Amino acid sequence: MFPEYSELIAHLKASDQEFARLFEQHHALDQRVKSMEARVEPCTHEQIETLKKEKLLIKDHLYVMLKKALTAKA
Repeated sequence: MFPEYSELIAHLKASDQEFARLFEQHHALDQRVKSMEARVEPCTHEQIETLKKEKLLIKDHLYVMLKKALTAKA
């Protein structure tokens, strides 16, 4: 996710607890969705879609945090 910001992401994961928490939450949701899609974990299509929407909201929030950190550096 956001490979162009890999250095900034590493910095924020180490220095911003909220960013680190959200980043880990996004990763956990991603793994869960993959398990559900692979039928490793029982689920409905609606459950997968709900998790994907939650994951997208977190990703959007992380992006906003990245942009704020970039403007703060400038």
